[in-house]
Formats: sequence, structure tokens, C-alpha cells
Amino acid sequence: MTTEKHFGPQGWTPDRIGSLKGKTYIITGANAGAGFEATRALLSKGAKVVMMNRNADKSAAAIETLKREYSSDADVTFVRLDLAVLDSVREAASELLDTVPQIDALICNAAIAQVAKQEITVDGFESQLGVNHFGHFLLCGLLFDRIEQSHGRIVVVGSNAYKMGLKKIQFEDLNFDKNYTAWNAYAQSKLAQMMFAYELQRRVEASSKHVQVRVCHPGASRTNLLNDTASLPMKMLWKVISPFIAQSAERGSWPEVMCATEDGLKPQALYGPTKRAETVGPVNECPLEPLALDQEAATQLWSVSEQKVALTWSP
Repeated sequence: MTTEKHFGPQGWTPDRIGSLKGKTYIITGANAGAGFEATRALLSKGAKVVMMNRNADKSAAAIETLKREYSSDADVTFVRLDLAVLDSVREAASELLDTVPQIDALICNAAIAQVAKQEITVDGFESQLGVNHFGHFLLCGLLFDRIEQSHGRIVVVGSNAYKMGLKKIQFEDLNFDKNYTAWNAYAQSKLAQMMFAYELQRRVEASSKHVQVRVCHPGASRTNLLNDTASLPMKMLWKVISPFIAQSAERGSWPEVMCATEDGLKPQALYGPTKRAETVGPVNECPLEPLALDQEAATQLWSVSEQKVALTWSP
């Protein structure tokens, strides 16, 4: 599959970003890793950033670091969000709507990966599907009107795992009660995120709403994504090989920053690193497997998602 390299052989870099003064960006999972680096990039251009994280202490430390770097006037704040708990998502969305009048982009960055043994959230979901997809689905739905009023964007951070594992949404057993594996469950959660994003694109276009939906992936980046959830052997393997096969968290953040700020991006496209099986390298458009654009499965997923999070949502 060929793709258009819109940004040339060097790919997209943050040097393309102009002033972001007056713009507001919401980032989930922003106190470390790619989310933190995305926050840094946006603040450096004068934007306001609201970090949505679980841990208040880590968020305060991250904000202190950023204010030391960009001065005490850096406009970065924190709203507590636990994507594994739907009530927390509702509370966080309510707080945002009360305090943030404009949302130029919601970046769905937070994720968990390679959960060693099946874990079920308080709302009854397999944890990776619950955090990565259902939590973000609800958040996007609750904030959509504010984003639309701002003519803003929704950026979904997917993963090349979408084309691995079972390569489908296992509607008959979403929680993998019969045969759980960390990899298959993670792959399903990322496929669900991307299917949702492309379905949201289609619905937005059909209703002529003023929201852009963009999809990216970070490649292989040196972040703490596996620290809390992966098995010990997986953590040890990643510690050994990541210096050789992965890029920095900063470079891993570039695709989501690009999708939040760059004009002229294609809708049904996937952006991310383009070298070494799309794990590292220049950021550009990547090949997109047709399975992510399966409209029948996406329609079913949308219906199931509405039911699971108790939100009827018609963009």
C-alpha cells in the first residue's frame, strides 16, 4: 500500500508549528511519556494545556517542572481523570465544561498496555478496552459539543497493534473471559479506538459539524507505558531492547502534536513514524489496513459503546 509523503523525506517536525496563543489543548495521560512531551511542545508555542491524569501528586510535579522550564506564567492546569472509572470520566468532563470555555483539540493519549492477567474495571470492562476505548469514547461524547463550538479537533492516539492480534472486535466475548491474552486484548482495544475515530469522522462529515478527527500512532517510544501493567518478563525484555529499537518519548509525541495543530491532514489516514515497520523515523502518513475502516463493525462498536457507557451520542 502506497501513501503520500506530504512532509517530504524528513517528515513533520514541531518546527512547523506557529504561535498557539489563545488556543487550548486537553491531553489525557499527560504527566509522563508522550503526553508530557506533547504538553511541552504546545506550551512552548504559547498554548494553554489542561492535563487529565489519575495521579494528583505526579501531575503537580509535572506542572512544577513545566513552570520551571517555561516560567511561572505557563498556562498548564490539571483535572483528575481515571479512564477506568466511568463516574470519574463524567466528573472530569463536568469540571472541564465548567472551567474551560474553548477546546481546540482533545488529545486521547492515555493508555494501558500488555496487562499480564485479565483485570476487570469497576464498570465491568476488560481493563485495556475499558481505559483505552470506553473511557475515551465517553469523554469524547461528553466534550463533543464544546469541541464543535470551538471548531476543534479530536486526536486519537492508536497503535500499530490494531493490525495484530485477532484483527477484529470480539463482540461475542469483549472481555476475553474464555481465552485472555495480554496481547490480543491490547490489540483489540487499539483497533476499537481507531474504528471509533474513523466512524466519528464519517458521522461528523454526514452532519456537517465543525470537528476534525485525526488518528496517529507513536511508534515504539521509550515511555513508562508498560511499567504498571506488563508481566515481569515483558518489562525485562523491553528494558533490554528499547534502547536499540525505540525512539525518545519526545519524538513519540510528534504525531499527536501534528494531528492537533497541522492543517490539511487527510481524514481517513494514519500518521506516525515511517521507518523500521513504522516504529521510528520521520513522521508522515502511514499505510492503513482496511480492517480499521470496516463500517459494519464500526457501527456495531458504536452501538455497543453507547450501551456500555450509557450515553446516546449523535454527532
